Amino acid sequence: MKSSRYFILGAALSGMLALTGCDPVGTPVRDRQVGFDASTAAVVNGEPIYISDVELEAVAQGRIEAGESFGPDHTEYQTVLEQLIDQRLLAQEAVRRGLDRSPQAQRRLETARERLLGNFLMENLVSTEVTEAAIDKMYDEQVKLQQLDDEVRIRHILVETQEAAEEVLRKARGGADFTTLAFENSKDTRTRLDGGSFGWVAPNEMIDPFPSVIADTPVGEISEPFESEQGWHILKVEERRTRPPKTKDEMRPEIVTYLTFTEISKILRQLRADASIQQRDGGPPDLSYLEEPDPTELLDEPDASSEDPAPSESAEDEPIQ
Repeated sequence: MKSSRYFILGAALSGMLALTGCDPVGTPVRDRQVGFDASTAAVVNGEPIYISDVELEAVAQGRIEAGESFGPDHTEYQTVLEQLIDQRLLAQEAVRRGLDRSPQAQRRLETARERLLGNFLMENLVSTEVTEAAIDKMYDEQVKLQQLDDEVRIRHILVETQEAAEEVLRKARGGADFTTLAFENSKDTRTRLDGGSFGWVAPNEMIDPFPSVIADTPVGEISEPFESEQGWHILKVEERRTRPPKTKDEMRPEIVTYLTFTEISKILRQLRADASIQQRDGGPPDLSYLEEPDPTELLDEPDASSEDPAPSESAEDEPIQ
């Protein structure tokens, strides 16, 4: 994806530091007692730093991915915590010296508050709009673009229930021969006698959800059970003639970024349409950065050096009719 198409609503998602030197009754922070609980990482002069603060800072620094498990046992945890302690000490000292009370400081603090509120809105949009269903839908669309010229040789086993499919999958991954399992279990009379073989097929010409399942299954691997209008399947991808598409896990960060940008652009366009905005000596606003990107930008250009040459055609490569 072309990163120039995206703007950032803040450099960090960490919460604002408390910049108060005394509590409401005037007790200096260093004399205030704060108890530890399961959520507290440290207490600096009476002010707590929470484990969630450490996690957010680790995400902001790119040390972990959002949603990744992070706690005291993580190798990066102590480093980030020490940085937050230093940051809290510096903030407390700035307040002690009255540096937070100047008009310039107040404007900068308000700007930081606005930036964080924008980040909170972005987090909310991600949690409510960038759902697994939306990610799956976008992935299916991308798979069809990636597999326009793809051909794969696959085998499948069709059974009536999810439980039956999971049992066959357990045997296959336990070392049982896939072709034998297909002959003994598959309800597909067209392919059962040939060990479940479809021969060479174009994924996009198959019924859903075969295209996305094929894309998400590496060569030599067996898919998780999935349902179609025919019943429950597992499939094995034996060969590919073209560069394999990205799996959903590989494409997920790009899809999340694309969907987030789309939602932020949508709400900003509406907010600007409803707002009264006056700019000094400014012409018409340039809102080109809010244009939704082309979904095909999610696709990487094929790396010719990594592609395997297509195998030669032979009679045995013909699909089973």
